[in-house]
Amino acid sequence: MKVEEILSFVDHTLLLQGSTWEDIKRICDQGMKYHTASVCIPPYYVKKARDYMGPYMPITTVIGFPNGNTTTAVKAFETKEALQNGASEIDMVINIGELKAGNYNMILNEINELKAICKDRILKVIIETCLLTEEEKIKMCEIVTGSNADFIKTSTGFSTGGAAFDDVALFKKHLGPQKKIKAAGGISSLEDAERFIELGASRLGTSRIVKIAEEMQGK
Repeated sequence: MKVEEILSFVDHTLLLQGSTWEDIKRICDQGMKYHTASVCIPPYYVKKARDYMGPYMPITTVIGFPNGNTTTAVKAFETKEALQNGASEIDMVINIGELKAGNYNMILNEINELKAICKDRILKVIIETCLLTEEEKIKMCEIVTGSNADFIKTSTGFSTGGAAFDDVALFKKHLGPQKKIKAAGGISSLEDAERFIELGASRLGTSRIVKIAEEMQGK
């Protein structure tokens, strides 16, 4: 694949705690320059980024991030505010403890509550694969398939591991055909990015692909 095609799959991401507006603005500039699928930034900067970019670049932001164990009411408020501020897509973190406890209806209901707020805006469900067993990953494929969400997403990038080829292949096998896959965390080369796409990922959460594109242009 050409680098331009790979970039079209990328949610160009900066979620580090110490990120300043100048850092976020650089991400926005790069996203617009390289025509990434979206920029993925913290909720605090969504309104400023929307005012800066206008309607020309989708903005993804994160909800319940990175641990997922805020209440559903808090996640709902975060989602409403993010959308009001100009977010186009929402990446929510599930309550991993409730998954491990077998409270599957709670997980499903929370996903659907946030999707009802999103309406026609995209909702991606982060399941943090590095903390799950294979059986729990398969269960989350079943839950997301039965939900109104649009995507399942591997990782926050803030835990013990990121995207893995085996996990995306597992998703592809167990996820309903109408649902999409986002691989995120640790994607550091064009070869890895292309492999994730070949395995079935429709989005890639990474900042490194844009950096590679800049290096290829000698900038």
